[in-house]
Amino acid sequence: MAHDDTSGTDVAAFSSGADGVSNTSGRAVEPSAASGGLAVITSDGFADPGVPPHRKRVTDLDPKKARTAQRTVYTLFYLSIAGSIFAIAAYMAFPINENDPGSVRLNTVFLGLGITLALMGIGIGAVHWAKSLMHDEEGVDIRHPVRSSDETRARAVEIFHEGNVESGIGRRSLIRNSLIGALVAFPLPAVILFRGLGPQNEIPADLLSHTMWKAGARLTLDPSGLPIKAADVTIGSAFHIIPEGLNDAPDRLEQKAKAAVLLMRVNPSDLNVSAGRENWNYDGIVAYSKICTHVGCPVALFEQQTHHLLCPCHQSTFDVDNECAVIFGPAKRALPQLPITVDGEGYLIAQSDFLEPVGPSFWERS
Repeated sequence: MAHDDTSGTDVAAFSSGADGVSNTSGRAVEPSAASGGLAVITSDGFADPGVPPHRKRVTDLDPKKARTAQRTVYTLFYLSIAGSIFAIAAYMAFPINENDPGSVRLNTVFLGLGITLALMGIGIGAVHWAKSLMHDEEGVDIRHPVRSSDETRARAVEIFHEGNVESGIGRRSLIRNSLIGALVAFPLPAVILFRGLGPQNEIPADLLSHTMWKAGARLTLDPSGLPIKAADVTIGSAFHIIPEGLNDAPDRLEQKAKAAVLLMRVNPSDLNVSAGRENWNYDGIVAYSKICTHVGCPVALFEQQTHHLLCPCHQSTFDVDNECAVIFGPAKRALPQLPITVDGEGYLIAQSDFLEPVGPSFWERS
């Protein structure tokens, strides 16, 4: 046992050997006195050293440097606003032409530059503000039980007030206003982008109420466009279907996004058909819109044993036996059914267009 008077620490180190346990002084120790192979250390504790002395920043010592830092921060926020405006202008000035790959590159480059400038301006400005101008005194927060007493709520108000004072957001009006402007302007490019994806000057519900399907249109395989006979659809099989002539349509991608269909065959006795839909299937062959009624993802997974259709995006599940009613997930309505039959040559054809709008159910409908 060695005792160090200067440190206030008693240290006993033990090592195990073949015949038992010995300590570093060479005296024998009974095996039961210590655990073999372990060092036993005890301490009387030591004083809390506290936090190191606070070092003031250059902006704390020199008001001129503080003003320079302030100008840098609000300039970055104004650059962020300029980046957001530039992104919107670039989106309009360089429209995408699907027949011109160069237009895609120009749109992507300039749009990306604008959004990058908008993000970097806010990010770098906020970091520089925190590092150079906000309150820089170290503090110790003693943990205590969380309570909802009047004193706690009053202290919370004080903390918000202190945060306002320490950050300077209340008195540094240029920084505050430029940050607010940057945060308001930053989402605008996203609004413009998403709005550009939707129909222009038209009501979405009207567009989704009509597709390329019509009476007598043959069901064809996607993507080949070859017609399919009822005899080719066996029980348990599923096919991705598009309307006849879709591949030759000038706006085929837009039309396919509405008209894509899943074709399946189950035992006719498994189908629970509601009144008015008795002739919408042909000998157990049913066709349903492939566009999920949640947010429009492609419903592409058919479970042969359960007769369920699964949307891979958010796991909405539809029951084919019960007219594709929703049995799980966020979708709120069944997949629209395409009425089908066969023509004189045995090919599957549509009886009409869908009788309800296809796609996400959040669209307004009359």
